[in-house]
Amino acid sequence: MYVIGITGGVGAGKSAVLSILSECVECEIIRADDVANRLKLKGQPCFQKIVDLLGEQILGSDGEIDRSLMSMIVFEDDAKMKQVEQILHPQVKRYITETIEQKKREGKIKYLFIEAALLIEDGYRQICDEFWYIYASVATRTKRLMANRGYTLQKIESIMDKQLSEEEFLKNCECVINNDGDLSKTKEEILKALNY
Repeated sequence: MYVIGITGGVGAGKSAVLSILSECVECEIIRADDVANRLKLKGQPCFQKIVDLLGEQILGSDGEIDRSLMSMIVFEDDAKMKQVEQILHPQVKRYITETIEQKKREGKIKYLFIEAALLIEDGYRQICDEFWYIYASVATRTKRLMANRGYTLQKIESIMDKQLSEEEFLKNCECVINNDGDLSKTKEEILKALNY
């Protein structure tokens, strides 16, 4: 089983790439954000630590962590963001590592893809065979984020400023998938990269 890490800046279209992969390739896909959200649920390893750190103000009426309330707090406070990352990231990585080991034992799939915004920074090199950088220009990404997520220009710039530069992504990734335009071209690039 071959493990590929998928990364790229916000709005690059990593989800679109994963959608193409799930349709065209026999594979397992793990999204680090989905894992983190699961680990933040009540009774899971990260729930109480995050509530202790940020206070009960982040809880919704259902008693679970409200993601939008939490993100409002941590995006305004870099120190709190780092503390939350220190709680979540090791647990997310442990979960992903255990899943990879399980899938390898089962031996049923050829590829496993991990999508994580902080793939490079969090040291996923040791568990991935290669990294793919999903590329889209800043203009394209900005347009997508405004249209699809309703982000303001200020919010987009603030998020992009916190992410790795294009040079850093290129330096660390073995494969670049251009997702700046038509999805049919993106699909061609993906299949070519996998020799399909």
